[in-house]
Amino acid sequence: MSSVALYVEGGGSGRAGKAALRAGMDTLLEPLKQVARNKSMRWKLVCCGARDEAFRGFRNAVGNADGAIVLLLVDAEGPVAKGPCEHLQARDGWDMTAVDPQSIHLMVQTMEAWIVADGDAVSRYYGQNFNARLLPKAVDLESVAKREVEDCLRRATERTGKGRYHKIKHASDLPQRVDAEKVQARCRHCRRLFDELGRMIDTAPGKAVAG
Repeated sequence: MSSVALYVEGGGSGRAGKAALRAGMDTLLEPLKQVARNKSMRWKLVCCGARDEAFRGFRNAVGNADGAIVLLLVDAEGPVAKGPCEHLQARDGWDMTAVDPQSIHLMVQTMEAWIVADGDAVSRYYGQNFNARLLPKAVDLESVAKREVEDCLRRATERTGKGRYHKIKHASDLPQRVDAEKVQARCRHCRRLFDELGRMIDTAPGKAVAG
């Protein structure tokens, strides 16, 4: 396996939004990028906009992978009671036949849960008049409903200089500021992504880089 490709939901329909989200997610996933880099493996993160586009991009890439590691990362959009493949097949009607379950990953219940997992980083980003007390207090953020997470974030930011949280303007910028360890501690599906992809990279054939 000579490369890693991750197809991600989000970024809107424009190039600028997708580029900003890609920069943010690349920073958040930097520890995994470094593991790949140490084995001389190419890294590609593709922000696809709509979730259906992310799934189509992923399926096309799997069909032409030629030994590459190809993963999908999308919002769960609700509670997850089954495995990621079963969840997406039931919710979105996607055909998960012959899909490797280890290649399917979720942001539960929404990407904003990964953002609010590090309240200190969010507070530094928004600055004065940010109301950190309104962020969800649950240690297990995946137990908090999507709408509640998003509403709390909007209310906490509405009096700040940057204005109320905006999914394209701010969600593309915030992932590069949050601490990946804090996100993994409060979002088990984020930890699963780091664990599974880290293992896949570590066990893949590759040229180790002398340190």
